[in-house]
Amino acid sequence: MWKRAVCTKDCPDTCGLLVKVEDGRIVKVKGDPDHPYTQGFICRKGARFPEHVHGEARLTTPLRRTGPKGSGEFAPVTWDEALDEVAANIRRVADEYGPEAILPYSYAGHMGLVHRHAGHAFFNKLGASALGYTICGPAATAGFKASLGSGPSTEIQESAQSDYIVIWGNNTLVTNVHAWPHFTAARKNGARIVVIDPYRNPTAAEADLHLMLRPGTDAALALGVMRVLMDEDLLDREFIAERTIGFDALKERVAQWPVSRAAEVCGLDEAAVLAFARGYGRARAPYIRTGWGPARQLRGGMAMRAISLLPALVNAFGPPGGGITRSLGGGPGKAASLLRTDLRPEGTRTVNMVRLGHALTELTDPPVKLLYNYLSNPAAVAPQSAVVMRGLAREDLFTVVQEMYMTDTAKFADVILPGASFLEVGDVYGSYGHNYVQVARPVIDPVGQSRPTLRIFQDLAARLGFTEEVFTLTEAQCIERTLAESESEYMAGVDLDALRAGDPVRLSVPANPYADGFRTPSGKVEFFSQSMADQGLDPLPDGEPWRDPEGGDAFPLECLTPPHPLLLNSAFNEVEAIRERIGGPRALIHPRTASARGIVQDARIRVFNGRGETVVRAEVTEDTREDLLVIEGLHWPGERPGTGSNQLTSQRITDMGDTCAFHCNRVEVEPA
Repeated sequence: MWKRAVCTKDCPDTCGLLVKVEDGRIVKVKGDPDHPYTQGFICRKGARFPEHVHGEARLTTPLRRTGPKGSGEFAPVTWDEALDEVAANIRRVADEYGPEAILPYSYAGHMGLVHRHAGHAFFNKLGASALGYTICGPAATAGFKASLGSGPSTEIQESAQSDYIVIWGNNTLVTNVHAWPHFTAARKNGARIVVIDPYRNPTAAEADLHLMLRPGTDAALALGVMRVLMDEDLLDREFIAERTIGFDALKERVAQWPVSRAAEVCGLDEAAVLAFARGYGRARAPYIRTGWGPARQLRGGMAMRAISLLPALVNAFGPPGGGITRSLGGGPGKAASLLRTDLRPEGTRTVNMVRLGHALTELTDPPVKLLYNYLSNPAAVAPQSAVVMRGLAREDLFTVVQEMYMTDTAKFADVILPGASFLEVGDVYGSYGHNYVQVARPVIDPVGQSRPTLRIFQDLAARLGFTEEVFTLTEAQCIERTLAESESEYMAGVDLDALRAGDPVRLSVPANPYADGFRTPSGKVEFFSQSMADQGLDPLPDGEPWRDPEGGDAFPLECLTPPHPLLLNSAFNEVEAIRERIGGPRALIHPRTASARGIVQDARIRVFNGRGETVVRAEVTEDTREDLLVIEGLHWPGERPGTGSNQLTSQRITDMGDTCAFHCNRVEVEPA
């Protein structure tokens, strides 16, 4: 029989799914044709969910380490034995070093509002170190907010009426595939599609114009475009006068950015920058879809701030089809009675998850003595992997890992708790790529002895004697709390009965949320941001790029680590058919760059810098810049432990939002 479900991977599309179940097993997954946004089709990865759930290598019983850390040597134990051991070590560490010596580490391995946050009340009650969830989007959020304010941005469906679509740092055909039909609908009516990205990814290959700019120069390009708009009077002066602040100050800053300078900084042809700026300025309803790529530089917040000011100069917010999209409605949000932040002792320290390597190797007073990892694979996804692995290898660190497969992180665990998949639990799902919310129920029972995240934490809470009501609630009760306690204004009027029935229901979000104003301190678009000035930041957009200060000029190539089309973060490495299709990690390298180093197609090459190294195959192609290496990932190191593209990345954080500057790396490459 077919059952409704929702894809819970960290992707803006949050697809509606139909799951075919026979004899308690998932045999097929396809798109739900009745979902108003995803409309019946899913990505190639999603079609592999049956193998994800029922893979032969899936962990279905608790395990205790029997060999050296990192060896992957374990023996099965009962749930009672595993949970008793975890609880005993939590008590031991808390008594000996204090509860802040315990660090939870989790992220977006599950995007449902109940199970993703199921451990928060537990660790708050415990008094453990809090985790700063900053590894992905806060820099983009901070920069965008400084310009246009908080709240959702232009609904993607609006772009179908645009006549000029700009995809800026977003590989739509890989990471946001359900936006593409709206872009192509606009193209059929005459719209041009511009892609701004440092390499020719699948989306850039479909563009009418591709600007292959140098990484980290997005703000410079935006300022160069502003200069053209001002010089050629392609401005909506009425909108600027009535609904923005700081234009005169912006004009002085933009005067420093003639097109010639912007093009030189960006590594672009001046004529291409002019063509882009004029096309944007002369369009009836220009639309920008921003990605997260530009914000994953050391000046990532400033990049997003500069990009998000462009629509205000031409009033792209007015005509149907115009605007800018960063993130959308999100759903009902977290229920306060489930998070129980009130249980956290005042003054509890927060550890930035970007700096996990530092936390495990250098943090003191107290040092981290117990790591509890769930819904994440930090040995692969956290930056500066060599330091993370060194921390995980500590014999005095007790590590608990909740997982479905033997990931690189799981190999370092003392105890592994087998977690249930998203198709074996119920939850509430919002989205950051569309304005629909949906409740899903389990389509099968948990495989083997695996257990949902919520139940695992409830079982541990009982062992530690926690008596608060939150530690006794069922999954169904948590779903109801999430719906009932929502403080989101966008849940007003939402049909809760339809939600409970499993239907996707639209939030009460206007397609153009900027029609009635901007949620900035002034209520206007802020070319000059006093709130940024108050933080000691430049109140105006600035295009000066930052180079990797740890790389300097010793390493001549920039290195990007964007998503692979068949992977999502480190997920789907567990599916054998996907691994075989990919054939291992590869680096895109320009022919002239390869030739100068004696590198040929498919050769094994060593990519390295002062932080680490990784060995991959060479993909010699003109789809990347001569000064740029691109390693699409994230791959599990597999037969080469201690490798992977995050060996090259830094724990340095961005100018705003304390986010990881994943794309700010300088490297060298040579034959392996």
